Amino acid sequence: MTETPSWISQILVPSQAMNTNDYLALRSVLATSQTIAIIPHRNPDGDAMGSTLGLAHALQQGGHTVKVVSPNDFPDFLKWLPGAEEVAIFEHDRPRWSAFLKEQSLVFTLDFNALHRTGDMEQVLKTLPVPMVMIDHHERPDPYAKFTFSDTRYGSTCEMVYHFLHQLGESQWINKTVATCLYTGIMTDSGQFRFPKTTGETHRIVAEFIDLGVPNTEIPTLLYDNNSYDRLQLLGRALQNLKVFPEYKASYATLSQEELDTFHYVKGDTEGIVNYGLSIKGIQLTALFIEHRDEGLIKISFRSQGPFDVNQFARDHFQGGGHQNAAGGKSYDTLEATVARFEKLIHQYHP
Repeated sequence: MTETPSWISQILVPSQAMNTNDYLALRSVLATSQTIAIIPHRNPDGDAMGSTLGLAHALQQGGHTVKVVSPNDFPDFLKWLPGAEEVAIFEHDRPRWSAFLKEQSLVFTLDFNALHRTGDMEQVLKTLPVPMVMIDHHERPDPYAKFTFSDTRYGSTCEMVYHFLHQLGESQWINKTVATCLYTGIMTDSGQFRFPKTTGETHRIVAEFIDLGVPNTEIPTLLYDNNSYDRLQLLGRALQNLKVFPEYKASYATLSQEELDTFHYVKGDTEGIVNYGLSIKGIQLTALFIEHRDEGLIKISFRSQGPFDVNQFARDHFQGGGHQNAAGGKSYDTLEATVARFEKLIHQYHP
């Protein structure tokens, strides 16, 4: 097993960007070849896969041996990303990848800041005798990482990776391949550049990526326009189930296990459905409730616009969290009971 590097000696203050000395220390470590695993959260989205693959390609240019290990599989609409075919899926061979993680000299965790976000991988990571580096933009990071870059001001982890590489003094590692991955995550986590944390700096970074040759006109098609017939039917059913409460400026939609089965649900089919409830005039809070009987829970996506904080709402009531305007949660009640609880809560909150 590789000895823990001497530079990893402190836990940085949560939600504080790394200072110059921290970057210099990390750059010193990366000056020699390392074996590195990079981990996204369970059910990885565009930002999770874009940031992990983008960082992996960058670090490989520095002479490091790098492997992305995802807790579970990721949607087909992300499998065109450069290097996606090399991603290891932890749940497909737990003993193999558990042993692999223990052999690394460094582990990066990207786009999450609490180990439970990795599902069954959590128990392995909690006992891992390997130093971790966190890069993430969610609120209230847990203090599991030895080296932390946590900043909620960023709209995506991919944008953070861009700045991370610049601060390391390794901006030359950002080539077309790296930029393609990072562009994808920035675009998806910004709601195609519509969310409030999309800044002028975000657009300047994206412009730099386009100048590097990123196929910016093709990526939206790869992500959003390759729908199966069943996926469109599932969307139609969710919209049929949409309920609106104009007096509370809220809405929600549901999908039962039977409905998922009817339309041959596969991972990624429900991506983006929650946003339709927020597109209704006057709505400030929406939710999507999806029943997963194999896991014994209801998965919930929350979205808001304006000041309503769905991160706090999810933390307080649905064992979840995320960002102020985009968060997730879960419930172990029935679908009907979970929806009833949500309806009662919106009466109280009245966003």
